[in-house]
Amino acid sequence: MSTWTLLDVEQPLSLASTNSSPSTRVGFVSDDNPRNVDGSTKEAAMAPSTLGLLMLTFNCAKKLVNVDVLANHVHTAFTNNATTLPDVVVFALQEVAPLSSAFISSRYLEEYFARFDDAVNLAARQYEPNGTPREEPLVSVAQTVSGPEPPSPQRRLYTLVAAHNVGYTAILLFARDPDRIRNLKHAEVGFGTAEMGNKGAVGIRALYDVDGTGTRCTELTFVAAHLAAMEWNLARRNANWAAIVRGLTFGDPEVILNDLRGPEGAREPAQPAENSDQGTEGHRLLHDVHDEQHVQVQRAMHDISVFKPSSHLFVAGDLNYRISTSSPPPDAVFPSLDPSSPNYYPAFLPLDQLTRERRAGRTMHGLSEHQVSFPPTYKYDVQPKLSAVPDQDETEVPWKFAKHRYPSWTDRVLYLDLPPWVKSRGDHPSMNVIAYDALPLLRSSDHRPVYLRVEVPLIPPHDLSPPASTEHTADGETLKDPRVRLPIEVDPEAWSRRRVARQWELAVGWGAFLGSTKEGAWIWATLLAGGVAAWWLYKTW
Repeated sequence: MSTWTLLDVEQPLSLASTNSSPSTRVGFVSDDNPRNVDGSTKEAAMAPSTLGLLMLTFNCAKKLVNVDVLANHVHTAFTNNATTLPDVVVFALQEVAPLSSAFISSRYLEEYFARFDDAVNLAARQYEPNGTPREEPLVSVAQTVSGPEPPSPQRRLYTLVAAHNVGYTAILLFARDPDRIRNLKHAEVGFGTAEMGNKGAVGIRALYDVDGTGTRCTELTFVAAHLAAMEWNLARRNANWAAIVRGLTFGDPEVILNDLRGPEGAREPAQPAENSDQGTEGHRLLHDVHDEQHVQVQRAMHDISVFKPSSHLFVAGDLNYRISTSSPPPDAVFPSLDPSSPNYYPAFLPLDQLTRERRAGRTMHGLSEHQVSFPPTYKYDVQPKLSAVPDQDETEVPWKFAKHRYPSWTDRVLYLDLPPWVKSRGDHPSMNVIAYDALPLLRSSDHRPVYLRVEVPLIPPHDLSPPASTEHTADGETLKDPRVRLPIEVDPEAWSRRRVARQWELAVGWGAFLGSTKEGAWIWATLLAGGVAAWWLYKTW
């Protein structure tokens, strides 16, 4: 696994940790948990109301981003309908670096991650009163990681708390106050060739400490994904999402299964004698034990899945859903950004595959999306500069839609809305979306970045979890909530399969390194020179 955590807070998931409290052990809370008259717990009544979150997705096209340009765009996201900086910033990145760097080790990605860190902090400094930047220079993550002293909190408004990648896909978590981020966990799944990470998803899960005491927390899960490309690959994109639900687990399912079942779990129990009262009673008791064990297993699997009942969930990425199942013919009609045109882009939104498949229950089960009011985010052909100005001074990048791909809304951010048992509370909490928009095009990519700015209710984990009676008394719509019932079962062999795929990634990554980089060429040249020298010595002796 490739991971990079700057704070010493990452903890492996174990059965002991997941069983530390009723809210994390199972997906349901006890009905005797003390609650207020509005349905909230006593703990929630004293907590601040919301957490400011900005989640941004960007396909980097395997290139280093221009820090100044990206900072200007992130500043736009910071200021859109908002008067304060978000508490947490999450970047979901696709094609973050060339294959050799992405497949070998996250250490080769530090230079790429550092640029996003610099851009976020530069944008935050521009947000300060009167837009006046501080006098001291901005120090990059690459410098601070290798330097003798850790970065000073006075020099950077955001701290890169954790970074994790699976192949080309990466996720970065920034926080205004890094001490509020606790119990970090990560997960990954690949669904590219041989389940490698040329396409895949990576997740981060953490507790956000509401008041800094560790007694009041909200659980957050973030997933960055890159699904199958091409117009005709709709079914494969849906299958990629199913692979995320099955395999993106924040703990090894096999370990949890073995811990729950015990050393005798795999053995078939002795059958009670037939035609006897004692045998009938024994069979009934054995059946009850098996039912209880099955329930425990299902709840444990639910808790390590992306749909952990006690957690908020946000999913972002290049999801690659298009507006057609075939490539455009030469005379195809493309969306226009001209409001007076009959082909103005909102007219194409009903063709969006993601919305149709999500509403049909074939992908993104249970997730919600704010209204899309921005143009297609892919595929752009960047045109030459109109004048000789630096990239950061270019007011707008000239572009055309690529003729061989239908312009589509491939880049999206979705979230799991609050469950009905929380919405029905007297204080009526809600996900308050501040902005959902696309940022301007960068010269380095054929995608536009997309971001979601949202105020997330700070709800304790046991309030988000379904009450114990939900599974028996809920209506059909409530039962569709993935916090109540997983839409797709977790794969018990998810981590084993990932370990095998990781070995393939290393082989492919090193092969690409030796065959396509300057460093690899020097290695080959050195080996060749050494071989020639050895042959010459052998002949002369």
